[in-house]
Amino acid sequence: MDKRKYFQQIFQKNKKQFLFLEDFIFFQKKQIIKFLILLLISAIIYSFGLSNLLKINHFYSIKEALSYPLPAPQNSSNFGLHLKRSMNLLSKSTSQNPNQVKILFYGQSITRGLWWKQIEEDLKKRYPYADIEVKNLAIGGFAAQRLVLNTERDLLSFYPDLIIFHVYGDHIQYEQIILKMRTLTTADIAIQTDHYNRDSNPYQSDQGWTAFMNGRFLPKVAQRYLCELIDIRSAWRQYLIDNSYQPSKLLIDRVHLNEQGNFLMAQLIKPYLISNDKSVDDWPERVKTYQIGQDINFKDGKLNLEFVGNRIDAIVGEGEDIKAEVLIDGKHPSEISDLYRFTRANETSSKDWPWDVAAPFLISWEKPPIDEDWTLIIEDVNSIEQEEKKELNFTFSVTGSKTGADGQGSNTEKFVSNSGRVVIEPFSWILSSRYPSPIKSGYTLKFKSLLLGTDVYEAPTIKDNNHELTITLAQGLKNTKHHLQLIPNKKGLVPIKAIRVYRPPLNETNIKKPLVADEVIPSSQENE
Repeated sequence: MDKRKYFQQIFQKNKKQFLFLEDFIFFQKKQIIKFLILLLISAIIYSFGLSNLLKINHFYSIKEALSYPLPAPQNSSNFGLHLKRSMNLLSKSTSQNPNQVKILFYGQSITRGLWWKQIEEDLKKRYPYADIEVKNLAIGGFAAQRLVLNTERDLLSFYPDLIIFHVYGDHIQYEQIILKMRTLTTADIAIQTDHYNRDSNPYQSDQGWTAFMNGRFLPKVAQRYLCELIDIRSAWRQYLIDNSYQPSKLLIDRVHLNEQGNFLMAQLIKPYLISNDKSVDDWPERVKTYQIGQDINFKDGKLNLEFVGNRIDAIVGEGEDIKAEVLIDGKHPSEISDLYRFTRANETSSKDWPWDVAAPFLISWEKPPIDEDWTLIIEDVNSIEQEEKKELNFTFSVTGSKTGADGQGSNTEKFVSNSGRVVIEPFSWILSSRYPSPIKSGYTLKFKSLLLGTDVYEAPTIKDNNHELTITLAQGLKNTKHHLQLIPNKKGLVPIKAIRVYRPPLNETNIKKPLVADEVIPSSQENE
């Protein structure tokens, strides 16, 4: 048998394991190139072993490996130690019992780079049975001191199980963002150190602010708040040295990543996202499920549960066509103002929000909102030349789908709608854009005030018994003691299998003082 037939037989025998190479081989049009690829595959299998090859494929694709040098292997024995809950949800998912896992990428423009999509693809490949939902709510250009103003809305609206986070800016506000993550959600948190920008020298030790943040402050924050510390900086430096690269080799400008930079970022983060046998759940009581009929019961036609937390869900079960009135501390969720959040105005996946849509990044209220849609229409626009820049001044009107016409305002003054249900500060308007400003007479911004909860529990039809269905009864409560009461509208078996309570690990009473920012203070040299 000639060599070509021999290697083709080897390939056919392992065809399923090598489907990820099929499109690569098809692309080659000359038979000699196909033969060389088969020869390479056979050599790898023979020298390295097929099982080890498939393990490596968990962390990078063969195509990527052929495109760029791989980073040096990291000692991963202590990776994932603070990701116990989220990694367990992923790794313990089965076809019969797929766990729902929400993952949030958060920060600014670095986190908007395409590396996060590579992470998403990798996790879905490694954990095919997990029901993974990924959102990237990073906001380009928003350093910590501005991002912190958006954090509460973004966290409570999505309520993730895992947060992967990086941001530049003020260290005091950085810690405030971490505190919000720990007081508003039950998520595992992974924080990244900085990669090397164009001005950094990998052959010299870090100086100034970079040394303070990456060498002293971030490690202390991770230690205090039990976050996974993803040490991007050390591994990035080693990659530059190993390949004799300047930092600019991985960048499109001073700081943003090019294709190879995104590849490297993904490769350095993936190994941390593992289920480590040495990990211990730092807060095992943060999510607790009460089974109906075992832990709690309907008594005298009602279900009562005392709980501590800021979110409570009902898990749908088999039962009759029965609805149940929902009361939290004696009130319907719609009567609790903490349960309302505004959506981002005119946000779409194809736009760089808020820059490209000229939307106010922060909308609040003075009087309790209701669940409704809002429309803001630009009316008169004046363009003023000021120091070689155009400054836009404009008026607008606001209308709620239930409230109705609710007043007029200007971007130069604080706007409070007639009902008090919409408040927009002048500093919230983002009017810069890479494109011509969309602001003109008649331009419309749409957003919602959403109720994160429901006044009536009504079970949807169960279409797949292997997938857990949940109904959020209330999300965004004060993280304190509450009383849930469910009152069925008639006698019979209410279709609820369990109640799940989410209790963020920190609240106002157990935050350790002084804060890290009060203890770890930059020196005069580090403040540069």
